[in-house]
Amino acid sequence: MSRINIVLLLALLLSSLWLVRTSYDARRLFAELDRARSQQERLDADYRRLDAERQTQATHLRVERMARDKLGMRAATPAVTEHVNDPAAAASALAPATPPGAAGVSHGAAGANSAGGAGGAGSAGGAGSAAGSTGNAPKAPGGPR
Repeated sequence: MSRINIVLLLALLLSSLWLVRTSYDARRLFAELDRARSQQERLDADYRRLDAERQTQATHLRVERMARDKLGMRAATPAVTEHVNDPAAAASALAPATPPGAAGVSHGAAGANSAGGAGGAGSAGGAGSAAGSTGNAPKAPGGPR
């Protein structure tokens, strides 16, 4: 029976050491969890503070004041507004779209006068058309090159 007592004593010692180790691990993990929770609370507080700061920094009045004070910008008024006209863009915007299969068809004098082209008031034919007067208008697909 002494052999069985030694085996039981050894099993008791091993189980007690195992219990001590698991208790230590549980305490260590609980402390780590507590540190992680306190860090989460700290980060949440920082996030709320930074979000409030972002909202105050992005108000329209503050942005306008910063633009005026630091960048020297001012509000656009009709007195300081300058309109720029681009004749090439106006001509391409006003020119009628060429239907497919009608490439190379001249619009005559009406096309040049409505687009403000260089053909003049009395010009007619291919030289006075909107595509011919600008020189940089895109050609229709399949048309003459």
